[in-house]
Amino acid sequence: MTKPYSETDFSTQITEDRNWRIKEISDLKSAIKTGDEALRRVLLRALVAICYAHWEGYVRFTARKYLEHVALRKYQYAELDAQFFRNYFLPRLAALSSSRSSIAERCALVDEILNSSDRRFSRVNEDLVNTKANLNSEVLADICLVCGIQAEEFSDRSTFVDVILLKRRNSIAHGEDTLIDMSELEEITTGTIALMRGFGDALENRVVLKGYKAA
Repeated sequence: MTKPYSETDFSTQITEDRNWRIKEISDLKSAIKTGDEALRRVLLRALVAICYAHWEGYVRFTARKYLEHVALRKYQYAELDAQFFRNYFLPRLAALSSSRSSIAERCALVDEILNSSDRRFSRVNEDLVNTKANLNSEVLADICLVCGIQAEEFSDRSTFVDVILLKRRNSIAHGEDTLIDMSELEEITTGTIALMRGFGDALENRVVLKGYKAA
């Protein structure tokens, strides 16, 4: 896939990625509706796993495409929203906190922070968008922060993310006999699609309005 050089490139790429995911969810939903009772029981369990997989996959894909789009602009950090400058040092800070770094090493990092605003953001650190194969509402909030969007936009969906999708997906993935009722079909499918659309729209707005730039 080509890089998201333009706003149109970014929009097209995240839309195409979302569309094939929605189609797969919709196809599985149709199969559930037409299946017999025994088949429905199996497919409903599969639906939870698929919906979670597409939710996690779409967040990871879209967030990385957004950061890549901004990186291709090659702005100096001083020209960007302050979160991009923070992002540059987050992996280094994490490494320092988990190692026995000397005072001199810590001071060197502080000096680098103080003197790096003229550097350019031109490369995405893949570790910044880490769903940890466990995309709960807290991990989502971290990714929202890295991307500069408001996690509060998804706060009313935290129970859906943490319980309906993630907790049940984990139970199913670990071989537990978790039953999904037919009455939950609409909630699971429409809820997942709405989450994907909401996350994609939030980042698309950042791109179109150039919200990634410094105020």
